[in-house]
Amino acid sequence: MTPETNKPSLTMTSVKAACDKAPAGPKKDAALKHYRAAEKAQAAKKHTDMIKELGAAKYALG
Repeated sequence: MTPETNKPSLTMTSVKAACDKAPAGPKKDAALKHYRAAEKAQAAKKHTDMIKELGAAKYALG
């Protein structure tokens, strides 16, 4: 298991920081959409969905 999946809060924090640093545009908008979905999944205790959405957010920024 990778450190990111062991500590989802660290992943949430790092993805949020990356979203905040990204320049405005469609990539940032897409990443924020996935980040918000990850927050909802975390609140619903759906950790698999949360990690999937965080990965999609990272991919959108890349």
